[in-house]
Amino acid sequence: MNTSILSKSIQEFITQNSSAPIAKLALQKNPFPEVDWILILNQIEAKGKAKDKLPAWFITKNIIYPSKISVEQTSSQKTAQYKASLISGKTLIDLTGGFGVDDYYFAKKFDAIAHCEINEDLSAIVKHNFEQLQVKNCTFYANDSTNVLNELDQKWDWIYIDPSRRNDAKGKVFMLKDCLPNVPESLDFYFEKSDSILIKTAPLLDLSAGLSELKYVKNIHVIALENEVKELLFEIHRHYSGDITIKTANILKDKIETFEFILGNNTAFASYHLPQKYVYEPNSAIMKSGGFDEVSAVFDLNKLHKHSHLYTSDQLIDFPGRAFQIEKVIPYSKNEMKAELANQQANITTRNFPDTVENIRKKWKIKNGGNLYCFFTTDKNDSKIVLICTKII
Repeated sequence: MNTSILSKSIQEFITQNSSAPIAKLALQKNPFPEVDWILILNQIEAKGKAKDKLPAWFITKNIIYPSKISVEQTSSQKTAQYKASLISGKTLIDLTGGFGVDDYYFAKKFDAIAHCEINEDLSAIVKHNFEQLQVKNCTFYANDSTNVLNELDQKWDWIYIDPSRRNDAKGKVFMLKDCLPNVPESLDFYFEKSDSILIKTAPLLDLSAGLSELKYVKNIHVIALENEVKELLFEIHRHYSGDITIKTANILKDKIETFEFILGNNTAFASYHLPQKYVYEPNSAIMKSGGFDEVSAVFDLNKLHKHSHLYTSDQLIDFPGRAFQIEKVIPYSKNEMKAELANQQANITTRNFPDTVENIRKKWKIKNGGNLYCFFTTDKNDSKIVLICTKII
């Protein structure tokens, strides 16, 4: 860890330039020739990325940032905060500590936590940062987590793991067995050290693929931030054998949209109907969860088609996603398109439709934007239709 950047003048310079274009700064002469200019530029760029993603770090003095990639790859403050709300106890060990964002929030829920990070420099940076952030109940181990678990030889209330999705041989990977550490292979060993494990996986991982690699899964959490899926969390408890609950959360600026259901619940049936007065599009966390029949059953909404994943009703409801008022429904035909949408401006979404948004725009010369929202989809009679809508704020 290079502490030369902690001088007062360099820290003031980093703060003053945190929003400046790095390419432009790089052309300037280094005002601090005793310190590597690249190192200072990296701090400025990383701090700039932390402004929105990690505001608690951004506003705290004397924070040292690792590479900008580490900041990009770490949990955001909002997802880490939500994650920490899911579990609690006396002790937690994080086997893949990284930049420590998750542990900052776990430390608020546990009496004592352990941060394992095999990269000694990164471990030292996080230890320094936690002193600035006034976190006093975290111990740091710059070692392989397996060695730490063996050496400490204690039972933990929780183990947390965010396996690295970079594999030297295979490049970027998604299956848990290809990540580091190899969680499926090490599960029995981990269960010797804790009865409860929380595993963060790539948002692209298929839920069924994760279930095929793990055992004792109790809950799967699908977490989205501003309607973009960021994390999947597999919550596993030793010898658990009951129902698996899928819990979705879409973290927005002023609220969190939540929805949950039992995986494989055979009592949830969807109803179908032609477009009514309103149409609803589930948020991305629900779309990732696959609980499409459950949405219909829980909210008493009709689906437009088995594979369309759009819902409709005559009465407006509070819905975890976007809601629109249907102004007109037209068949997808040359004459109707020419009369209603050709050469117009509209926001386009396709759901269970044979053509892409790009091709539709090109074919009918539809500009992007405006107040019209058009869903190109398929109805319960397998007819290709267009819903012309206005968004409900």
